[in-house]
Amino acid sequence: MGRKPEGDLRRGWTTGACAAAAAGAAFEALATGRFPDPVTIRLPRGETPSFALAEHALDKDTASAGIVKDAGDDPDVTHGALVRAQVTLAAPGTGIRFLAGPGVGTVTRPGLALPVGEPAINPGPRALIRETLQAIAEGCGRPVDAEVTISIPGGEALAERTANARLGILGGLSVLGTTGIVVPYSCAAWIHSIHRGIDVARAAGLDHVGAATGRTSEAALQGLYGLPDHAMLDMGDFAGAVLKYMRRSPLPRLSIAGGFGKLSKLAAGHLDLHSGRSQVDVAGLAELLADLGASAELVAAVGKAVSAGEVLELAGAAGLDLAEAVARRARETALASLSGDTAVEVLVFARDGALLGRAGA
Repeated sequence: MGRKPEGDLRRGWTTGACAAAAAGAAFEALATGRFPDPVTIRLPRGETPSFALAEHALDKDTASAGIVKDAGDDPDVTHGALVRAQVTLAAPGTGIRFLAGPGVGTVTRPGLALPVGEPAINPGPRALIRETLQAIAEGCGRPVDAEVTISIPGGEALAERTANARLGILGGLSVLGTTGIVVPYSCAAWIHSIHRGIDVARAAGLDHVGAATGRTSEAALQGLYGLPDHAMLDMGDFAGAVLKYMRRSPLPRLSIAGGFGKLSKLAAGHLDLHSGRSQVDVAGLAELLADLGASAELVAAVGKAVSAGEVLELAGAAGLDLAEAVARRARETALASLSGDTAVEVLVFARDGALLGRAGA
């Protein structure tokens, strides 16, 4: 994810909001013979956005409508994707049934909010779709009995850029959104996938999970322990998302892996490791080196360093194991954020995957 732009950012709409609007337009066409364009829906917090239809079609008992997702200024993987809802009238009294069309995944692993075999249309969007259709039905004086199929053309390819396969969601994307609104650079989908990854690991009976800041450290950690894919959490910069969720919902063992620069931020007490939201504390690293017995000259030189890599080189040249000290401090930060029910290990890896420092093994 790139750096957050300066200035006010435009909010967007979640996939769930787009799906609800598309389903509402299709259901209204079945009830009245006309597609509303734009179609207006009511979100959980009372907002009433309108969506232009990108496509629509009406048959005797089936209608479909599509909306192009606008995620605002958020770098959302689904920005610009077509979200299509097909609504087919069903027998009276059957209620609403959800189906996955092309590009929407299916749940194949326990631990998520939906049972195995269900389409990956999350509870929030399902509730919004139900409420949207119910409001239309009440206005038309008819019941809501329908099959709602959500499709996202190209969604299977887009899903390869998400954590869905690791979570056991196969065949496409998840339809997400609690509020219906995308807040730019809130990284809600990433944090959601971290939380669901912990849930999936617990449901699978795993007692050891790994959280890594990047691909190199993830591969090194996974190779070290032979952990399965569904034991690995794509933590990225969101150490806080892992630790705070595991405080409420602990697992027996957590290994945190990353490069020296990122983990030096965790060692300094930062839970968001993004360069735009936390900086490497060079002065703090100089103090750590002083504690390790570094000379006054080295401490002064480190205090003038411009990067974590330069600090590490200076420490290495002096024969001081700064990576180990950073791992210990980072582990202290992690332990302070947890409930005490989780054993924590921190591993610092070089860019080539070599292990530089370790604490809590």
